[in-house]
Amino acid sequence: MDAQGQLDPKSLVARIIAELQANPDAQRLLLHALLTNEFLGMPARLNRIEKDIAELKADVAQLKTDVAELKTDVAELKTDVAELKVNVADLQDNVADLNVNVANLNENVANLNVNVANLNGSDLENRLHRRIKALVSQALELRRPRIVHSPVQETAVDFADRVEDALDQGRITKGQDARLEATDFIIHAQRRADRAPVWIAVEASNKVHAKDIERARATAEALSTVFETDAVAVVAGYGIDALDAKRADDASVRYLEVSPPSAN
Repeated sequence: MDAQGQLDPKSLVARIIAELQANPDAQRLLLHALLTNEFLGMPARLNRIEKDIAELKADVAQLKTDVAELKTDVAELKTDVAELKVNVADLQDNVADLNVNVANLNENVANLNVNVANLNGSDLENRLHRRIKALVSQALELRRPRIVHSPVQETAVDFADRVEDALDQGRITKGQDARLEATDFIIHAQRRADRAPVWIAVEASNKVHAKDIERARATAEALSTVFETDAVAVVAGYGIDALDAKRADDASVRYLEVSPPSAN
């Protein structure tokens, strides 16, 4: 103690600590007296912070797991996209092949139609070759008809010579010469009434169209030029519509109807 009977600071503090250790309730009272509310609440705040940190660590761990799963999903998605691109490329190739096959099929169908048309045309021409002289003789009142050109027989030499002479002399063009060559039937005959010579140009078609009428007319005009005599244009077939019938009449082209095979 000092002269006033007071303990020195060190002894005082030692005595206070001894008293506090002997009395725990006094410790809490002393802390409330010495510390502010902020310091007093520090343990609870630390507990909350530790809890928040623990939860944050858990969230970070979950996030890492989610990121890893996302990377796996992205890798799988890339693989799926790559496979999809391959499938799309294969599909495009298949579509291209299909288009080629369809085009080939259409071409085959078109060729088949052409072949059928040619077959039908050939059938008509073969049937007409046997009947054309009787048909034109009766329809045009002719006598002594002779086929000089048709698809099923060689062109008569005297006819071919006269056409060649006319071409050499420039009286007909190469186009007219080709038209004569392409004509289905060319017939030479005499009129019954006056025995005058006459040429008949016949174009045959299952169903007569405007082109057949034009061809028959052109052949008749070329024959008239070559032989300097009358020539009659004729179209023959299983049928003709009203419009083409009028076209034929306007062009002075006779239409001969042929009975179809089923009618025989």
